[in-house]
Amino acid sequence: MPAAPSSGVPTSPVTVAKNDGEEIVLALGDREWRVRGLAKNSGFESLKVTLRVACAERWHLDNLDLCVARQRAAFIDAAASETALRPELVKRDLGHVLRKLEELQEERLKAEAAPKATAEPALSAQEREAALGLLRAPDLLGRILADFAACGVVGEETNKLVGYLAAVSRKLDNPLAVIVQSTSAAGKSALMEAVLAFVPPEERVKYSALTGQALYYLGGDSNLKHKILAIVEEEGAEKASYALKLLQSEGELSIASTGKDPHTGRMVTQEYRVEGPVMIFLTTTAVDIDEELLNRCLILTVDEGREQTAAIHRLQRERETLAGLLRTEARAAVLALHRNAQRLLRPLRVVNPFAERLTFLDDRTRSRRDHTKYLALIRTVTLLHQHQRPVKTAQHAGRAVEYIEATLEDIAAANALAHDVLGRCLDEMPPQTRRLLAQVEALAAARCAKAKIEREDVRFRARELREFCGWGNSQLHLHLGRLVALEYVLAHRADHGAGLVYELVYDGGGKDGKRHLAGLLDVEKLRAGHDYGASRPGLAAGHPGQNGDHPAPVRPGSGPLPGPVRGGETASLPSENGVSENPARENARPDGAALVAAS
Repeated sequence: MPAAPSSGVPTSPVTVAKNDGEEIVLALGDREWRVRGLAKNSGFESLKVTLRVACAERWHLDNLDLCVARQRAAFIDAAASETALRPELVKRDLGHVLRKLEELQEERLKAEAAPKATAEPALSAQEREAALGLLRAPDLLGRILADFAACGVVGEETNKLVGYLAAVSRKLDNPLAVIVQSTSAAGKSALMEAVLAFVPPEERVKYSALTGQALYYLGGDSNLKHKILAIVEEEGAEKASYALKLLQSEGELSIASTGKDPHTGRMVTQEYRVEGPVMIFLTTTAVDIDEELLNRCLILTVDEGREQTAAIHRLQRERETLAGLLRTEARAAVLALHRNAQRLLRPLRVVNPFAERLTFLDDRTRSRRDHTKYLALIRTVTLLHQHQRPVKTAQHAGRAVEYIEATLEDIAAANALAHDVLGRCLDEMPPQTRRLLAQVEALAAARCAKAKIEREDVRFRARELREFCGWGNSQLHLHLGRLVALEYVLAHRADHGAGLVYELVYDGGGKDGKRHLAGLLDVEKLRAGHDYGASRPGLAAGHPGQNGDHPAPVRPGSGPLPGPVRGGETASLPSENGVSENPARENARPDGAALVAAS
């Protein structure tokens, strides 16, 4: 009596002679079975194939669904007649073929469902050393700009640097998002392509357009994790804007959808999840951008000036020369160097030891997200310089957490970029409003000189400003309101709600025509040991109204219009030193100047 097999599953006599994805050839003794079209089946509920059986010189070919018994029976009868084989033999062979095809189909479906992990190319010792040399360069940001120029990208210094840093921020838990805005043919797509060219191909995903549900079904939980999602035109992602906003804010997407179970054929609820975080990179020609998307992104505006156009023309002509040809040949080496360098960047935690003393205007709800962009910009600058910073370790819950610390140089670099990206230009202000700003500066300077106080401690009423500059009431109301709306002057409620007093928060920057963001930390003062964050009323580090030292600021549109308050001008008169009276502030220092208690 033969011994029983060790396994309950009988050994299949089928031999796979060929399987190239398009055609499968199975051998059973002297019979050959050829199968085509198996890959077109998306589950096990049907196996529609083109099947041919051959024996010696005789064969039979037919299209059928192997899951339908009636079609199998018809095939067996026809094949037995054509090949002169016994029907029992053809039926047994077809059973073995069906079992083998089900096995192959299951393997294929499992392979397709598994996340596709893109393997990073291994760096040689020479490539690694060159990449580390770039990351350890003392003037790394300047080196990046020089390499952009070497690759043929002219001008747009701030946009190139912010775009590069935003691309690096993909390795953070809360990366930046960027929208490049310009008119048609101004070069927004060229700027995006230039930035993406510096990023390793396996860490970026680019589409021309997205449908409304496309992001939810990208396949694989980690498909977008720590990658860049670039969309050429924001209009092409209009239907997917809700998913983009969720992906940026929440760091992941999930959706429940009804589908058919491939094993049972029943309708079931399936969950699809796309894991982030992801850096979003968009371009647009739209003048008005969706407000919810706008306040989540950094807006980069392409330079459309005549000088920039002339520079682009010179570069286009140079590309036709021998020097342009050599530049093109050298471009590949520069891009390869930066891609290797970015592969060496680790997603380390960043700690900012100066965070509690940083300052940012807090008179607008919008500044809550602008402030997070500013902090993320500092973290990204630090992350880019991680090979120039010591990696420190902290113990938490029995495990070691690695981190690097931001430096004053990182904050200074982020401040310079924040002025250009988040700030405003004085040239955007009407001339008469700009002249009133100069008068407010003069009034504040006079108060500071007389009372020997800091400018941020000065408070004034509209009546005092009107008397100082000699303007009419209506004219002053109009332009002072504009200064409040543009956040150069803050409006505070006076003591006991008696009218408004104003604070000059503009620090004098931007008079050279460049964009400027008022209220940022003076890094040099911090370097000198000055506790700047503790003496800035109206800013995040010590905001007014927190300890009763200053009246709470008034958000434009949420209270009385800027200017004198009817019947309330005498409720809180300025003291002799020009500062509005407040008992708590009078006791702060012997000279009666106002100070905000350090938090």
